[in-house]
Amino acid sequence: MLRTIIAGLKARTARLVLSSVAIALGVAFVTGTLVLGDALNASLRDEFAKGARGVDVSITLSGRTDLKGIAPEDLAKIRQAPGVGGADARTSKPAPLLAANGKAKPAFAFPLADNEELREYDLADGRYPGGPDEIAVDVRTAETAKLSIGKPVTLLGEGEQRREYTLVGTYRQGVGEVSVSGFDHVVLSTEAFAALEPERLPYQVVGFKAEGFTQEQVAENVRKALGGDAYTVQTGEQLTAAALERISSRSFEFTTFLLVFAVIALIVAAMVIYNTFTILVAQRTRELALMRCVGASREQVFRGVLVEALVMGFTASVIGLAGGLGVSALLQKAIGGFLGGGGEVAVRLPVTVTTVLVAFAVGVLVTVLAAVLPARKATRVHPVAALRTQVDSSEEVARTGTLRLLSAALLGVAGVGTTALGLGMEGEELPMIVSGAGTMLLLGAVVVLGPLLVGPVNRVLGVVPKALFGVPAKLAAANAGRNPKRTAATTAALMIGVTIVGMVTVVANSAKQTANEQVEQRLPADYTVTSSVYSRPLPKDLAAQLAALPEVAKVAPTTRLSAEHGQFTGVSRDALGDLFRPKVESGTLDDLRDGTVALNSAYAKEQGLAVGSTTAVETESGTTELKVVALVSGQRLEDGVVTLETSERLEPGLDGYHGIMIKLKPGAANGRAAVEKVTDASPLAVIDSAAETKAQLNEQLDKVLALVWALIGLAVVIALFGIANTLTLSVLERTRESALLRALGLTRGQLRLMLVVESILMAMMGAAIGLVLGVGFGWVITQSLSSDTLSVAFTVPFGQIGVMLAAAVVAAVLAAALPARRAARTSVVAGMAEA
Repeated sequence: MLRTIIAGLKARTARLVLSSVAIALGVAFVTGTLVLGDALNASLRDEFAKGARGVDVSITLSGRTDLKGIAPEDLAKIRQAPGVGGADARTSKPAPLLAANGKAKPAFAFPLADNEELREYDLADGRYPGGPDEIAVDVRTAETAKLSIGKPVTLLGEGEQRREYTLVGTYRQGVGEVSVSGFDHVVLSTEAFAALEPERLPYQVVGFKAEGFTQEQVAENVRKALGGDAYTVQTGEQLTAAALERISSRSFEFTTFLLVFAVIALIVAAMVIYNTFTILVAQRTRELALMRCVGASREQVFRGVLVEALVMGFTASVIGLAGGLGVSALLQKAIGGFLGGGGEVAVRLPVTVTTVLVAFAVGVLVTVLAAVLPARKATRVHPVAALRTQVDSSEEVARTGTLRLLSAALLGVAGVGTTALGLGMEGEELPMIVSGAGTMLLLGAVVVLGPLLVGPVNRVLGVVPKALFGVPAKLAAANAGRNPKRTAATTAALMIGVTIVGMVTVVANSAKQTANEQVEQRLPADYTVTSSVYSRPLPKDLAAQLAALPEVAKVAPTTRLSAEHGQFTGVSRDALGDLFRPKVESGTLDDLRDGTVALNSAYAKEQGLAVGSTTAVETESGTTELKVVALVSGQRLEDGVVTLETSERLEPGLDGYHGIMIKLKPGAANGRAAVEKVTDASPLAVIDSAAETKAQLNEQLDKVLALVWALIGLAVVIALFGIANTLTLSVLERTRESALLRALGLTRGQLRLMLVVESILMAMMGAAIGLVLGVGFGWVITQSLSSDTLSVAFTVPFGQIGVMLAAAVVAAVLAAALPARRAARTSVVAGMAEA
């Protein structure tokens, strides 16, 4: 029996190649994702380790204190504690950096640690600053701001005071709050750092132990020296463990996101494998029956089919494991290029025992499990079948069973119920998650009902080819519908991929349309001037200079103030309803005067407030009672809106504006140039417009959409391999039939056309049903994302849908190329001789 199996594998090697490629692609995606996760963990461990490198004891503020930082006297106690060999304070100050274009960028300055072993960065080029007029910057900062060693670097002090330094070196910092947030990072000498304003107390003190002491002993001595519970004292090992615990969840979330698409690819691959073995078993009816005649038992036949699947799965796993390393390398390059960071991206390919085991477990198990049902079907072949001429696999066509109908009904009812439940929920994420689960159940119901849908869909899609290509197209349509179960299994894989692509595309375009509408609503001004540094307001005289321009019709400055329980925007009264017009839910903005407030409806609901209520706004200058005169809503709206007079009273020290809205006179020429001429003098001022904001939002959403398309694209590619595989096996199965058609007058070209049209019809079935489902599921998701404060506009991107359908047709033609060529090359005589 073993020799028979080996001989069968050799004879059917070509037939199994495409299926092996399909499962290998799925394994490669899973393996690549796991290797990427391990690489990210290793990189983050190394980067976070820089913050704990050389640290034997760490002191930070605990949650049980009102202190703003570590006081100088406490720093002295730490340094004098027994066993402390040296200690450095870690602190930072906001210090906007002027880029090459003269505009400020948010940046943080750090003092250079006196003890070299406690520095949490590695020198990349040059040297560290040694004097008050020298500076070093992170390599990413040097790249994005276009700075080079030996050139001047300018930081902005208080009141836009410029501080000039000479760049003497670049370094690579570890992962921390500043690097993760994306802010620029610079290092100054202790003397230069002290000269920056405002003065800040250290947020952390780190030290190393003297010889003869352990980390635990030093930590205990520091606790005794400080006393009380105002500080948290950790050993270096504890500090490292805490940092690694924080990053593990982030890496796990990203890896899980990728694994979702890997699972989709594997499901599609499993469907291709199942279809392949179903066809192979049907084509080998006579061979299996002959084996039964010569003494093979049902168990031996069953094991024989599974051994073939095992060999194919093992081979595909080996290829997929090697391919996964390449996938991981490409993903790391893509992530590195997207995030930047200066220099070459270091690619890591850690291959653990777990990854290898998962690769083989996934590849072999998926293949074997997909082959179980066809293997069971092989055991039902009767020995008498060996006496008959090889039958066409149309014997596999049977009327839909009760179990299939019952399963589809259960999935459909569960899907509809879950979707309705999600649409009725409130919240931000839960409704989308529940509704999304409901759509996946409905997708499962459609997959189960596939054989019933093939006939009607095939008849509709076959109308145009029949009218265009005549007899070959009629034969192709008949072939596509002759075995509904096989066609449904072949197209289901493509349908799943297209459904998800279509759904994501609809949701992304709906979000894009909604964002654009919100921008138009929120930014009726022609231009908005904002500060490039959140903590630095624009100078007040800038608004007066802009208002004096002959091209400008109106200028409306805005302020932003932070209260104990919320953020509030200050606007001038003459801007209400014109340059500033949020959606009014109740009340009226006409009543917004000094001493009143218009609250964000979501914030008001959270605080239990309504129109006519009084709310206490607590700022650093004291507590002020404000009367609620309106409830408003809108995207990116703060918690409340007050007049400029009220904001100045709430925060008397406010010495500038957060933004300045500008409306040009009708027909004003060169309006932007005039505005730029005024704002160029201020390094903080950045010009924005509704068109630019929409372009930026659209670019971000397009990047997300492109990422999802790329990830789900692998499943679509695997599905197309399935169509090619089915056609290849069908050509072998219909060799005698094709020869008979040739004998009746069908030309080689018509035979090739017949197979191409058949491939197109199968691809269009999967794509068409998938797009219908994708659009419908997209509507469900947009409805679940909508709320009382934000209604997501449902948008169908017909252009992108047309492109997807066209791509499906092109891919189908390519998938049919080799099978059609093989069918046309077979001679009529050889084909008629097939048994």
